[in-house]
Amino acid sequence: MWRPRELAAVIETEIKLRWNGDASSAHQRVESLGYSASGARLLEADQLFDRESGELSRSSQALRLRISGGKATATYKGPPETGPYKSREELEFDVNDAEAFETVLSRLGYQRAFRYEKFRTKYSAGEGLITVDETPMGIFLELEGPGYWIDETATRLGFNRKQFLTASYAGIYREFRAAHPEAPKDMVFLDGEVVKH
Repeated sequence: MWRPRELAAVIETEIKLRWNGDASSAHQRVESLGYSASGARLLEADQLFDRESGELSRSSQALRLRISGGKATATYKGPPETGPYKSREELEFDVNDAEAFETVLSRLGYQRAFRYEKFRTKYSAGEGLITVDETPMGIFLELEGPGYWIDETATRLGFNRKQFLTASYAGIYREFRAAHPEAPKDMVFLDGEVVKH
């Protein structure tokens, strides 16, 4: 008898750090600590979906479709735990037909709530992962791994816990738009360049 495959729940633990400089200096800093890029710099085009009522957002859950490097990936993120890091359940799977997936979501009552783009470079770093994210609102580093590794790596990069950001890019961009009302509704590149404010 056929039984559906169970997806293994993964707990993702991460923080973001706002980099006060350009992408080149961020890469130089990470590489100066002995880390090497584990892949090419790729554009990640993300879409968050929600019902018109905003029920996923209100319950701190997320449903994302990511297109990057010719591949589409769907991700569910559960509500985060409180603490110095953002820790939450993450379920992820490949999507063969992104347009069909969006149509299915639409039929189920989900619509695109927010789009955001970033050029991301990944660095494998022992027990964790460092990414340099070039976004339309500036440069961010993301550290993903065990809490003690995040603390140690942030310190090596010159940051402390007071500088940890646990908000999503959607949340950070809402704050950015409050200070920059001229910014577009979605966090997307308008002219191919990173905007540094």
